[in-house]
Amino acid sequence: MFRPPESICLLRLSALGDVTHVLPLVHTLKTGLPNATLTWVIGKAERRLLDGLPGVRFVEYDKSSGLAGMRALRRTLATRFDVLLQLQVSARANLLSAFIPARRRIGYDRARSKEGHGLFINERIPDRPGLHVLDVIGSFCEPLGLKRQDVVWNLPVPPEAHAWARAQWPDDGRRTLMISPCSSHPLRNWRAERYAALATHAQAQGWRVVLCGGRSTLERDTGDAILAAMPGRAEVLDLIGKDTLKQLPALLARADLLVTPDSGPMHIANAMGTRVLGLHAATNPARSGPYSDRRFCVDRYDDAARKYCGKPASALKWGTKIEVEGVMDLITVEDAIAAFERFRTSGL
Repeated sequence: MFRPPESICLLRLSALGDVTHVLPLVHTLKTGLPNATLTWVIGKAERRLLDGLPGVRFVEYDKSSGLAGMRALRRTLATRFDVLLQLQVSARANLLSAFIPARRRIGYDRARSKEGHGLFINERIPDRPGLHVLDVIGSFCEPLGLKRQDVVWNLPVPPEAHAWARAQWPDDGRRTLMISPCSSHPLRNWRAERYAALATHAQAQGWRVVLCGGRSTLERDTGDAILAAMPGRAEVLDLIGKDTLKQLPALLARADLLVTPDSGPMHIANAMGTRVLGLHAATNPARSGPYSDRRFCVDRYDDAARKYCGKPASALKWGTKIEVEGVMDLITVEDAIAAFERFRTSGL
């Protein structure tokens, strides 16, 4: 006889976009198993983004702490869980999972397993090829007798974060193009002068242009290069390095359209209901693009597959990343302007 689990541990350390993809699964678990306690082992930055999520106890793991941190985590998790959902297949996450006591250890199907993942689990999710990352993660509820229905994010954003975002520019009726130019994977990034050309086109249509990003040297240098290449640089609102992880979702929610490569801000913006002009050549938008609406993405993934892998995208293993020097140059300024115009004339 099936007994609903009373305690569930989720293991997903990173990254910002991927933990955003876990939120619909959390909603499904809370709705379908209202009496179960949920514990989430998570990375430091990701904890800051999701802190305040109701009904979830976060246990932070510092990736730099190595085995000592894993042993400390084991001491923190004093009791045995009914279920561990092993949502990450990196070698570090797989090893860390061995320090989490659980009766049922549910992981990925064989096709998605790597880095010894199968050694740390005793159950697998269904093997369904060709799914978006969010749908794959969503299927982790199925071994628990649940089926995800609605996709609900409910990203926890405090009122003061929304107030900060509202203070950055007036509600004057102008539409806003936000540019988050950098991914944590540099080979996914587009050229600064191409962002500048797209931004200049948007300004010519009467749009406000806002730059956003973190505090890294790469993001600051990229923002400076975009501004240097823009005749209308004085009219650009530069917020790179000025927000916090709690303010970022509120900021993205104020944009009409976000331009970004495959990155955390892409998925956070999607979760907040903002449309995304995703720039895809290194990664497949069908797998890792903005989940809700990919109509405004630029998709040069098949061109990249043919040029760098010698075969069409359909012949590649699902999820293959083509992160090589020059791959993002396959996306032209004209591609991005055409996608921007599709959005501008869509009535959204």
